[in-house]
Amino acid sequence: MSVAAEPYGGVQLVRTPAGLSARSLGNGALWLAAFLSGFVIEEPAPYELYMALLSVVWLACGLKLRREFGPLIICLMLYIAGGVASIPLAKEMGDAIMYIAVSGFLAVTAIFYAAILADDPGRCRVIQNGYTISAVLVASIGIAGYFKLFPGAEYFTLYERARGTFQDPNVFGPFLVLPAMLLIQKLLRESVLRNLFLLVPLAILLLGIFLSFSRGAWGVLFASVLLLYFLALVTERKGPRRTRLVFLGVLGVVAFAGLIAAALSIDTVSQMFEQRARLVQEYDGARLGRFARYALGFQLVMEHPLGLGPLEFNKYFPEDEHNVYLKGFTTYGWLGGTVYIVMALWTLCALVPLVFKSRPWTAFTQCVFVVFAAHLILSVIIDTDHWRHMYMLYGLAWGLIAAEKLGKGRSRGQMSSLSAPR
Repeated sequence: MSVAAEPYGGVQLVRTPAGLSARSLGNGALWLAAFLSGFVIEEPAPYELYMALLSVVWLACGLKLRREFGPLIICLMLYIAGGVASIPLAKEMGDAIMYIAVSGFLAVTAIFYAAILADDPGRCRVIQNGYTISAVLVASIGIAGYFKLFPGAEYFTLYERARGTFQDPNVFGPFLVLPAMLLIQKLLRESVLRNLFLLVPLAILLLGIFLSFSRGAWGVLFASVLLLYFLALVTERKGPRRTRLVFLGVLGVVAFAGLIAAALSIDTVSQMFEQRARLVQEYDGARLGRFARYALGFQLVMEHPLGLGPLEFNKYFPEDEHNVYLKGFTTYGWLGGTVYIVMALWTLCALVPLVFKSRPWTAFTQCVFVVFAAHLILSVIIDTDHWRHMYMLYGLAWGLIAAEKLGKGRSRGQMSSLSAPR
């Protein structure tokens, strides 16, 4: 028997095997959740089944829903309420109910991550470790699939693009960006020579993003790297270290260019890159293409306060919205569409001050911030509504916001290995 206050939030007697504490078991369960987030090629995915159980167990054992991340809870509740109100408008009632049910489940996962970090922001190390290992494995599978390195490997590709263990290359690519930023952040803040081993997983992640041939993923990576590098320069106070950052920036550009050049030396890669590198594809600028649907879609929802109903947009137009802000109005009505924009901007603005504070988890906060900001921009051209890692980003962001409000970073020093700006 042992007395445990964490990770479940309340003091209780817990029977654990010799050498194992309740905290270790809880952190192990959290690590597995982050790890499974990369395996969603079939639905219901292992991640979903596991998170449903884990959320119930942790909440039942005393994990607190704090008022410090109350805005996230309220916004998500209103968002889902808008979706529920739009269900009667759908022609396929069963599909509509299932769609909103999935939205509700993902909202619960966001709240779960927020509660986990608000209770102990030091757990970001556990999440970071599980997520990064998962992403490297998933990227490796996607690369192996693209180059057909084993029988049946083409299963992990779609339209001659790497998708790894995701249903869509456009989700696979962006999923890999956060762990790539975490590795780059470590290389920027610490000795490169002592962390040379990180270059291998980083190269795998970058190659996986490239072979997804997702223009959105490329954009998220580019924006995230630029913003992260800018934050590193701005928050670094020592001249010699700033000079080092400039040198690393130049070296990084050269190394990345070399990696891309090596990939483009393969004919099939070069041909696909030439096709996908066009800024405007045929399906973007066509008469009822992506951009035309944005304007027509917003005009249409102005006449439907409750929205069009879940999964109804493609009955009016050739394809789906491909814009999460438009989808907010078509699927969740005026209420849901407005609330989603408010939630996105509120989260972003609340995160901004945290990236400049010296906390043990500032490096992690900065990575979450830059990737979250890039995803909000990406959401203009891609529907991120049911992306599991997007809801994780919301949860991580509000968990860090809540931890700051609770004074966790000022009251105790932990996670010294996650360096803060100097």
